[in-house]
Amino acid sequence: MFYRDERLALFIDGSNLYAAAKSLGFDIDYKLLRQEFMRRGKLLRAFYYTALLENDEYSPIRPLVDWLHYNGFSMVTKPAKEYTDSQGRRKVKGNMDIELTVDALETAQHVDHIVLFSGDGDFKPLVDALQRKGVRVSVVSTIRSQPPMIADELRRQADNFIELDDLKEVIGRPPREPRIEREDVRQSADSED
Repeated sequence: MFYRDERLALFIDGSNLYAAAKSLGFDIDYKLLRQEFMRRGKLLRAFYYTALLENDEYSPIRPLVDWLHYNGFSMVTKPAKEYTDSQGRRKVKGNMDIELTVDALETAQHVDHIVLFSGDGDFKPLVDALQRKGVRVSVVSTIRSQPPMIADELRRQADNFIELDDLKEVIGRPPREPRIEREDVRQSADSED
């Protein structure tokens, strides 16, 4: 439940929200997401957290990060760490939980309601701390994916759980086809002519 005069802040765990939306078969339209929450209350700030690979010449997330930065989102990024696991597989680690937690606790005194876009159970103590400061907390994630993308303890701690699938019509768009496949389709269509 939202109140029109309440001050809102959005905290988006980028990789977690991306994975949840992907599991439901859609992409987030961040312009529509921002508009939706501006409609629900007085949106003071929208934070987006993601780790970036710094040694990659081109990161697929870079255009999104740039767009969000120029369109009213407060971007919080840090370099991702690359490592090789015990099976010799290349892995990337870029956890932003601490940055999000610190920012949310600092923002709490200026807002009435925080909307957390993450299903990560590690955020349960944060939600509890924000509630003790008098801030209402809504969590956006999904229980409709297999497996569910939200930790049960986080969903129970939140004042309000918003099912991401219910927002699909408001903030979603169909996933983009990979560019290579579109080229293949175009080329095969050309060869049929």
